[in-house]
Amino acid sequence: MEKSTTAAILLLLYFFGFCSQPGVSSFANPSDDLDFSYLKFVRNATDLPLQEEYDYIVVGGGTAGCPLATTLSANYSVLLLERGNIPSAYPNVLRANGTLANFMQEDDGKTPAQRFTSEDGVANLRGRILGGSSMINIGFYSRANGEFYQTSGIKLDMNLVNNSYEWVENTVAFRPNVTHWQSVVKDAMLEAGVRPDNGLTLDHILGSKVSATLFDDRGKRHGAVEHLNKGHPKNLRVAILATVERIIFSSKASGLSAKGIIYSDSNGRSHRALIRGKGEVILSAGAIGSPQLLLLSGVGPKSYLSSRKIPVVHPQPYVGQFMRDNPRNYITILPPFQVEASTVQVVGITSDYYIETFSGLPFSRQAFSLFPSPTIPMTINSSFGHIMVKFPGPLSYGSLELQSSYDVKVAPNVKFNYFAQEADLSHCVSAVRKIGDLLKTNSLKPYKAQDLPGVEGFNLFGPPLPVNQSDDASFETFCRDTVATFWHYHGGCLVGKVVDEDLRVMGIKALRVVDGSVFNVISPGTNPQATLMMLGRYFGVQMLEERSE
Repeated sequence: MEKSTTAAILLLLYFFGFCSQPGVSSFANPSDDLDFSYLKFVRNATDLPLQEEYDYIVVGGGTAGCPLATTLSANYSVLLLERGNIPSAYPNVLRANGTLANFMQEDDGKTPAQRFTSEDGVANLRGRILGGSSMINIGFYSRANGEFYQTSGIKLDMNLVNNSYEWVENTVAFRPNVTHWQSVVKDAMLEAGVRPDNGLTLDHILGSKVSATLFDDRGKRHGAVEHLNKGHPKNLRVAILATVERIIFSSKASGLSAKGIIYSDSNGRSHRALIRGKGEVILSAGAIGSPQLLLLSGVGPKSYLSSRKIPVVHPQPYVGQFMRDNPRNYITILPPFQVEASTVQVVGITSDYYIETFSGLPFSRQAFSLFPSPTIPMTINSSFGHIMVKFPGPLSYGSLELQSSYDVKVAPNVKFNYFAQEADLSHCVSAVRKIGDLLKTNSLKPYKAQDLPGVEGFNLFGPPLPVNQSDDASFETFCRDTVATFWHYHGGCLVGKVVDEDLRVMGIKALRVVDGSVFNVISPGTNPQATLMMLGRYFGVQMLEERSE
């Protein structure tokens, strides 16, 4: 009775409080300090038994894995495994002013931001910390676009979607204190025709808007890890520094089933965690980690696995395929005066592209992946404003391949084939042209070093925009020359190819994938992290309901 009453109240709140501006009323309330009460669930993997049983095992304590494990723990025992450490081991991740430091920290195999360079030659990052990439990113929080819900292939109940978003937002989504630079760029977007002004909203709406942030008004980060604070104290266990190496399978007359996982601790000892009864193994290791783990476990293209001398457990031709990364193209302004540092707080949304911005103070060490080349030293000796564009999709895709057939710690090779599809290049040209329109506005005029007309007069770090705004070829060259990552890569375990509409791995019982690897062409909205956290909560609730039936 209590559960049904609560559900009815939530439904009424949605219809009467959130319809005009969904999500706005569900912002988190700042507290005096960060809540580390989740640490009571956390154990170093070295302290865990060599074999245990749980109802559910979640591989990957990241953006989707944390809310998923927390939700399942309401009724069942859950083991959440994370290869990285706790956030407090890396204080920079907990502060807005430490964000760029995450990009500068040399990768020693333990740092929260794992570096990799795609086969396209573009520098990139993966989260390697409890809380995942939500602990190292720029903090922008905005819900998915309508097209995502319609075309993702995931079976979604929109009432549960909205309730799941609100559950997430009550913990991690904060009203931003909009900085001067963010306000200026928003004014420039409106002046350049990215209208209307939608004010503060979490919804994906055409025009310019302010959205939520993971940073509270004191600049402290509240990532997906904080969802663990809501876990059941007797049911949730979180293993850190736990590297999952293989999925354990059982083959019977009734079919192939996942039975557990093998993981190693920081001392190199091997552990087994098994599921009991109607439990499941859920992969939430991200668009790189989940397909890699399936391949290493013998689930993938038969001929490919055989060529790598990996025993084929289940032939699945699409594992590791359709890897996509949203290109980031940009200009970086070096103003004639100091600009305060800011994370992304505003966005311009059109049907073809999105515009975002952040600003920073001088840095003398290379910020890996901020600029595309991993080898050319790039430092900035003054404050800067970075205006960047992203377009939905992309249509272009590549694939992921193993570098090692047995060692999960050896990162796989991945190629995204940026701009292989002409439509992607066309979207980029339109988006970069709009940056040119912004540079012509009165709002950005004070940021010019010289009083020159049009897009000229700015002191820029990196290549300038083409002066001839009608020259498509010059803009295409600019797009190719400045392509960097938006850190929103996805694919490798697509819905309809590898998993079904309920994210179950097709042909294998008791195995699901809940992370960005299941996304097809469309990555959700301007930033996927809100939707990833929502999906973690959503599928946790759905799985509980399935068991209760």
